Amino acid sequence: MRTEQEMLNLILDVAKNDKRIRAVYMSGSRTNPNAIKDIFQDYDIECVVEETKSFRKQKDWIDQFGERLYMQYPEENSYYENDVDNCYVWLIQFTDGNRLDLTVSTLSHALKNIEGDRLCKILLDKEKCLLDMPEATDMDYWVKKPTEHNFFDTCNDFWWCLNNVAKGLWREEIPYVMDMINYVVRPQLIRLMEWKIGFDTNFTVSIGK
Repeated sequence: MRTEQEMLNLILDVAKNDKRIRAVYMSGSRTNPNAIKDIFQDYDIECVVEETKSFRKQKDWIDQFGERLYMQYPEENSYYENDVDNCYVWLIQFTDGNRLDLTVSTLSHALKNIEGDRLCKILLDKEKCLLDMPEATDMDYWVKKPTEHNFFDTCNDFWWCLNNVAKGLWREEIPYVMDMINYVVRPQLIRLMEWKIGFDTNFTVSIGK
């Protein structure tokens, strides 16, 4: 597996030698000072470009990042909304174990992302077109304190729908039971656990994914 430095050097070399790329920044767990490092961390890389069309048409452009095991084109998926003229993504799993979530986006699109995510870190800015970024922090992802109304609504929904689980079990309607657990009961339980952690830490942590 290529090291983090090897991957970043490769990404920057590609960007520096491609006149279409104006800037590069990284986000996600690799810029989070509180994230535990492990071999499964991917590289969330966004290249700021004038236009995305030439990258979309040049199918072999991504070959220079390494040998691929498999990949995904989110913008080509019929289940996802897209704006390919302003943003295009390749999700790449390499044979050496590294994963790269690579995006090309226009400046206006990139600036919106940066404004809403304080985990962004500039790797390259050829034209000084990106905003000055403070030190990366995961504060945007910290558990938010609930209102009293939020808390009681969540508890009520949890207990009410747990009754539906019992009803489904009695009827032996297992698909219904699993849907009720996975899409209603479990999310409410997770929310309550988040708040418990938040109160224990004065709402100064992220629980991660």
